[in-house]
Amino acid sequence: MTRPTHVVLAAGGTAGHIEPALNLADALTALEPDIQITVIGGEHGLESTLVPARGYELRSVPAVAMPRKLSRDLFSVGSKVRRATKQSKQILRAVDADVVVGFGGYAALPAYLATRKVSCGLVIHEANAKAGLANKVAARFADQVFVSVPGSLPGTILGLPLRASIAELDRGALRIQAREFFGLRLDGPVLLVFGGSQGAQHINEIVAQSLPALLELGIQVLHGYGPKNQAPAQLQGYAAVSYLDRMDLAYAAADLGLTRAGAMTVAEVSAVGLPTIFVPLPIGNGEQKINALKMVNAGGAVVIDNAALTAEWLTHTVASLVKDSARLEAMSQAAARTGVQDSGLQLAQEVLRIARHHRALKTHDERDDS
Repeated sequence: MTRPTHVVLAAGGTAGHIEPALNLADALTALEPDIQITVIGGEHGLESTLVPARGYELRSVPAVAMPRKLSRDLFSVGSKVRRATKQSKQILRAVDADVVVGFGGYAALPAYLATRKVSCGLVIHEANAKAGLANKVAARFADQVFVSVPGSLPGTILGLPLRASIAELDRGALRIQAREFFGLRLDGPVLLVFGGSQGAQHINEIVAQSLPALLELGIQVLHGYGPKNQAPAQLQGYAAVSYLDRMDLAYAAADLGLTRAGAMTVAEVSAVGLPTIFVPLPIGNGEQKINALKMVNAGGAVVIDNAALTAEWLTHTVASLVKDSARLEAMSQAAARTGVQDSGLQLAQEVLRIARHHRALKTHDERDDS
């Protein structure tokens, strides 16, 4: 009997790399229930908890951080990458992988390089407007390259895979259930605030300053403040949780979002049609601001620099948006037009095609050797 397809996902470090990989795993499993999936990740990243929680096997290799400038660290990188690549190659051979799929990050680079040493396909997806180093390297020899933002790498445009609960979300149908879940009133507007999996300290501070005025205006606030940040005071009309593990219900409860502009966040709020105020992360190479531009230019979002975000600006902007139901509905429709709901299915189908191609090549080679 033909053995099941075996897909290895290379993802680690941040939720922005891990979450789309796990969403793809779910899509692959839906298409082929007997498929085998292994995740190669780093030794200390969020993958150590996120991957097992979703029911997938995790194999760890050292995550090698590449220096951003000339330093003595450059002399030790080569040997570290070689050791991690050797471990990844052993994993690929042990599981008899048909294809590796990666979404970038330092933990992914060794797995990418290992595919050059074994009979195995490679697919990469670059989510950000500016490609990371691992994906830049792998794009030179991958079977297929997908990009969320045109121009980040030469490749086919395809949005990030989303969880089924997000891709299929009907915000209106779940509105009552969602607000009851978070202890919010059923009437009146709700501002959803979150800063990614770890929260956003500056956004939290501005929301705290704005909160009395927002509540006075009848605007409720649902706030995912981040597990590493201090819990805010609980007030009537203000629901604060350290981590929003039911993002589908959070989106359904909200009329307007306030968040960073990571690739996964932009993919989700556009897919569900949630009007959003983006506050791009001020560090890095500016990719978050570029991530938000498609939705902003379409009229589905507003963007403001981190340094320009003040309590006065936020209170005025939120109030003007949520009190104008016609504008908010127009923004919702514009946001939804930029979103992609079935990207997980599309990517899964392509991954399986490439896996079968490499399986056929491997079978042909084995017959020739016999």
